[in-house]
Amino acid sequence: MRVEVIYCDAPVAAPLHRVIAATVDASMVLVGVALFLAVFFLSGGEIVLSKQNVPFFLGVTAVLVLFYRVLWCLAGGDTPGMRFAGLRLVDFDGRPPEREQRGLRQIAVMLSWLSAGLGLVWALVDEENLTWHDHISKTFPTPE
Repeated sequence: MRVEVIYCDAPVAAPLHRVIAATVDASMVLVGVALFLAVFFLSGGEIVLSKQNVPFFLGVTAVLVLFYRVLWCLAGGDTPGMRFAGLRLVDFDGRPPEREQRGLRQIAVMLSWLSAGLGLVWALVDEENLTWHDHISKTFPTPE
């Protein structure tokens, strides 16, 4: 079994920096959800949480999260959260990642979350403090 290692001298971002970046990105998505709800309400829709419409609102939120993540993946840039936290994404050789690596990272992020967060917690026991999606995509955030 071949273990991937980081060949560049760039340090892996601290968990606190990652949390700050994720919080800023989540707030961007929440602003999008708030805008959706405002337009929905102003166009005559009624916002009442019930068993019938909670899946609809959760679905809208999931679509906005996916759209946000795909937008930054296709743009080939770092998210506003990463920029706010002073992070940039690099591959294991220290170069900016290719679009394919960014796409693979987004898919791997879903795996990290869908495993009850185990892929994220993995960074606490990993020798280089990398998450599953860091290992899978061979990319990681580093301070600028």
